Amino acid sequence: MGAPARIFMIRHGQSAANADTSIYNRVPDYRIPLTELGVEQARIAGEDLRRKLDGQQVCVYVSPYLRAYQTLEALNLGSLIERVIEEPRLREQDWANFQIAGEIEDQKELRNLYGHFFYRFREGESGSDVYDRVSSFMETLYRHWQKPTYAPNALLVTHGLTMRLFCMRWFHWTVEYFESLNNPDNAELRTLMMNDDGQYSLDSPFSQWVPRDVDDSVLHAPRMRFRRRTQLAGASRRMRR
Repeated sequence: MGAPARIFMIRHGQSAANADTSIYNRVPDYRIPLTELGVEQARIAGEDLRRKLDGQQVCVYVSPYLRAYQTLEALNLGSLIERVIEEPRLREQDWANFQIAGEIEDQKELRNLYGHFFYRFREGESGSDVYDRVSSFMETLYRHWQKPTYAPNALLVTHGLTMRLFCMRWFHWTVEYFESLNNPDNAELRTLMMNDDGQYSLDSPFSQWVPRDVDDSVLHAPRMRFRRRTQLAGASRRMRR
């Protein structure tokens, strides 16, 4: 069969942490479930996805997080699923083990100053770390596609940042362009569609919080307005509390 005609990606439905971030203090990130709304969001997305599949089978790669598995379950794809492969490289960006709200907020502030792609959370990952493991996962995809019995479609059930970084790696977007992109909404689908030349295009672009072109580099970035050293030191002290 070769490469699939379509690669679907979906962000998990609304999770308990999307509704209340304090859950990070007491529940491991990978065990955070969907809310009732999140299940309903995934159910509606499943109706759309089944229409698009139109009876064709799909090979599913799912993040090992509970909210991703619950999203896949709520999609209700049934016999359309050729097989399900748990793929840890599609997990959420690692931030910390149990997240302490004040420290995470300080780190988010620093990340906004430093840049989402390169800033590495303490006890966690940077966006570039996720990019590297997504790149490794793509090599696995290419090997799978060499099998003659591979399904005509693939589905990645994953997380918002991971979806953006997958597309960044696939389409060779620059870091500067990636920095301009917003996450998809909960249970929002994106599709990479193969054209007659064997090339893929994205069915719908990610929204941007600031205008950037796909070829923009750091040379096109506005000059940074550096904070005073005392302000950064204050944020660092709060992080150590």
